Amino acid sequence: MAKNPTNSSSNKKKLKQQVKQDSEDVNEDPKIWASFDQSFKQVQSVLDRNRVLIQQVNDNHQSKIPHNMVKNVALIQELNGNISKVVSLYSDLSSNFSTAFHNDDEQPKE
Repeated sequence: MAKNPTNSSSNKKKLKQQVKQDSEDVNEDPKIWASFDQSFKQVQSVLDRNRVLIQQVNDNHQSKIPHNMVKNVALIQELNGNISKVVSLYSDLSSNFSTAFHNDDEQPKE
């Protein structure tokens, strides 16, 4: 079945217009963007901590000192917890992002 190029082009234009309108509407609410900014800062903070933890684990491993190797258990457990935290933060961020656009679609346009 051949696609109708005119219809496809028309659909793409409509989609672009809708995305542009959604973006403009959400841009009008600074609370939404402040919330996203805060979420990204939380994620970045955890990722920065993970970078430090990974470096510590590598240093301890390279030292081959038994006490340092034992420390790695706790460091790796913290890493695992932090990874779960990042997944949760990104999940919340995704949900909040979808909700922001969905709620905006339900509000009457002026």
